[in-house]
Amino acid sequence: MAYPSKPSHPKTSPSKAQAPKVLRCAIYTRKSTEHGLDQAFNSLDNQREAAEAYIKSQAHEGWRLLPDAYDDGGVSGGSLERPALQRLLAEVEAGRVDVVVVYKVDRLTRALSDFAKLVELFDAHGVSFVSVTQAFNTTNSMGRLTLNVLLSFAQFEREVTAERIRDKIAASKRKGMRMGGPVPLGYRVHDKKLVPCPDEADQVRTIFERYLALGCLNGLAADLQDRVILTKRSPRRDGTIRGGIPFTKGPLAYLLRNRVYIGEVIHKDRHYPGEHEGIVPRELFDAVQAALSEKAQAQGSARGNTGSWLTGLLYDDRGNRMTPSSARKGALHYRYYVSRALETGQRSEAGSVSRVSAPEIEQAVREALQAPSADLLFPIDETQLLAQVGRIVVHPSSLTISFVEPDEAEHDDRACGAGSIEPSPLNVPWSARPSRRRRQIIRADGDEGAATVQPMRVETRARLVDGIAKARFWLDDLVNGRVADTHAIAVTEGCSERSVRMTLNLAFLAPSVIQAAIAGTLPERSGISTLMNAPIVWSEHSDARSTNAA
Repeated sequence: MAYPSKPSHPKTSPSKAQAPKVLRCAIYTRKSTEHGLDQAFNSLDNQREAAEAYIKSQAHEGWRLLPDAYDDGGVSGGSLERPALQRLLAEVEAGRVDVVVVYKVDRLTRALSDFAKLVELFDAHGVSFVSVTQAFNTTNSMGRLTLNVLLSFAQFEREVTAERIRDKIAASKRKGMRMGGPVPLGYRVHDKKLVPCPDEADQVRTIFERYLALGCLNGLAADLQDRVILTKRSPRRDGTIRGGIPFTKGPLAYLLRNRVYIGEVIHKDRHYPGEHEGIVPRELFDAVQAALSEKAQAQGSARGNTGSWLTGLLYDDRGNRMTPSSARKGALHYRYYVSRALETGQRSEAGSVSRVSAPEIEQAVREALQAPSADLLFPIDETQLLAQVGRIVVHPSSLTISFVEPDEAEHDDRACGAGSIEPSPLNVPWSARPSRRRRQIIRADGDEGAATVQPMRVETRARLVDGIAKARFWLDDLVNGRVADTHAIAVTEGCSERSVRMTLNLAFLAPSVIQAAIAGTLPERSGISTLMNAPIVWSEHSDARSTNAA
């Protein structure tokens, strides 16, 4: 077989030979526990030293060590949510790493599924993966097979270890031993055992006694706040303090049900005599359990008889489900639908309408569905409604009724058309009745019954302007790459990612709306929650521009 002759080139001296391509190497180390990390030379140092030596041995191939250290100390390999690993993956995606070096494969991950994701990411960015103590790489099929086999055994070892730990915890709890976890109010830890704190123990007994006297978790929370009885203060690893805040319904219900206070240890659904001393008399504890059970049964029965047939369908304009609530004043019984965010104490997460009268909104929905525009020309009852309506969103000035797809529910033959409801949403003008506690003078102007549009309140304007400024600041950070995504903003600001995304909508308001917000001439109902849901098209912002336009 003939080969083409090579073109002649002038000979080059060895000193002028082409240098190998520089490969930027990043070392990743991990240790599952914090034990021994305070030593002068720990496991992370050992892993890094071995990896550095391996990189030096490949210097003739152009390998160069990057100065950044990617060390995860005291972090399990069962998840990819590790600070140092996430920083490394960000560098890989940015194209600043060519080779990832680890001491052993299980330092990177112990889960086969996670490893597959990492290899896919490395391949997509042309990054090689090398294990110092296991001679293979991921650039060929044999190396991939070897890695998969090793990771299968690593995952098996992890699962066996987890089973052994679970068995040990179960056996220890059967003996009444404490196996870690948050320290409950009324106790401190001494020699890995719970020991009563006299002052806090008195507070715990007061909580039990006051619940029997009040019979209501909301009333108990208010009573404890007046008595300055707060949740357990516990130091975190970073030096900050957890707890020391007023009680809410959830923590109070958990505390009142906690059998630790009568000297028992809980494991799954069983309880065993504990090694620690109880601080609540058994008679008092049993009386509270009976009261809680009776209250829960009464509330369940009341929920079943309220006739709140919009349950499960109502949502506020921030996506929170609105659940039934009731109150009594003498012989009168009032029913409401309340935003879940408001019930859980997250008032800032609630929608612009967080509480509505149940009879009023039920009547509004019924009338809307019986109107000709709804294509439902027959009387509708609650059963038919539940079969046809998928979701109802409560806005300050309207209701948005979304229907289920025709093939998702069984429809009544009396419905007009083809026997199914048109699934396009139905927008119904509606506004909640203003609170009686807030009164204002409305000047009649023009047609009978018309009134001037009231400007927004000063505090509402201040919150809106602050929200617009914050949204523009966040958007600028995202556009210029100073933050990676909305999750990073949420972590920095200490809020939910959904709250960040909703606030960012304020950065896209029409300039005329922003000017009206600064001038304070927006209508009263154009608050921050309303404008977060403003249309994308600026021409559709006219309804919320200014009271002058009205």
